[in-house]
Amino acid sequence: MGCLGNILWFICGGFVSGLTWLLFGCLWCITIIGIPIGMQCFKLAGLSFFPFGKEVEYGGGLGSLLVNILWIILTGIPLALEHVVFGGLLCLTIIGIPFGLQHFKLAKLALMPFGASVH
Repeated sequence: MGCLGNILWFICGGFVSGLTWLLFGCLWCITIIGIPIGMQCFKLAGLSFFPFGKEVEYGGGLGSLLVNILWIILTGIPLALEHVVFGGLLCLTIIGIPFGLQHFKLAKLALMPFGASVH
C-alpha cells in the first residue's frame, strides 16, 4: 500500500503540499539565521511529497521548543491550516480518508517540526 499510496498521493495533491514546504524553506533560507529552519523545511518537503509508510516521532529539548514557538508564529499556522483544510475535505469521501489522515499527520508536524524524527 505504501508505494501505491505515495504515487496516488503525489498525483492527487501531495505535489502541491510538498511545494508549499519548499516555498517556506526557500523563504527561511534568505537569511543566514533562518538557514537551519529552511533545511528542516526541505527535509519535511520530502515527507510531504511521499508520506505513506513513514512514522513521525516527537522529542527534543528546550532548543527545539524555542525554535518551534518561533516557527508556529511565523510559518506553522498557515502550513497547518492548509493541511487541516485539505484533510477535512478529503475525509468527506471514503476513498479520501487515508489521504486525509496523512494531511492530519502533516498538520501536526507543521506545528512542531523541530525535535521530530521521521522513520
